[in-house]
Amino acid sequence: MRIRSVLSTFALVLGALFAPGFGVVSGATDAHAVTKISHSTATSMFRSSGITWSSSGGCSDRNNPTCTSFEQLNLASAKGAQTLKSASGCALNITGGTETGHAGGTYSHWNGYKLDYAKYTCVGNYIKNTFTYIGVRGDGAPQWKSGSGNIYADEGNHWDVTYYNCGGC
Repeated sequence: MRIRSVLSTFALVLGALFAPGFGVVSGATDAHAVTKISHSTATSMFRSSGITWSSSGGCSDRNNPTCTSFEQLNLASAKGAQTLKSASGCALNITGGTETGHAGGTYSHWNGYKLDYAKYTCVGNYIKNTFTYIGVRGDGAPQWKSGSGNIYADEGNHWDVTYYNCGGC
C-alpha cells in the first residue's frame, strides 16, 4: 500500500511538471503550481547545456544585487534557457537571475520568471529573426514574443527574458 501511495504522489509531481503553461508562484491566482529549484540545481543544468553565467560581484548571494543567483528560479525558466541555447546554437551567458535589485511584480526576477542574458550578435539575431516583434514595453524596450509565449526584451546592454514556460522543451 505504501508503494502505491509513493507512486501516486510521484505521478502527481510529474503531471505538475509537464502541465501545459504551468504557471505562477504559490498564493497567486493561477491554479498551476510552479516548481522552484536551487542555485546548485540551476548551475548544474546550465553547465550541462554549455550555458555560462557571470556577476559583476563575482558571487551568487540572492540578497546582494551585484550577484547572479538562481536560488528559487522556476524550473521552466531554467529549461527555457536550455531551449534557447539548443535552438539557437549560440553562446549564452546569464548576467541576471533571481537576485534582489530588479523590478518587482508577479513575473519578476525575484519570483523566478526572468533571466538576463549578455548581448551577443548570434543570440540577438536568433531572437529577432525567429520570434515575433510585439512593440515596445512601457520603459521603451523593444520586445519579441516566442511561439510558446515567452517575451524577449532588448534592454540595451542585455536581453531581459520572461519565461512563462520552458519554450517547447
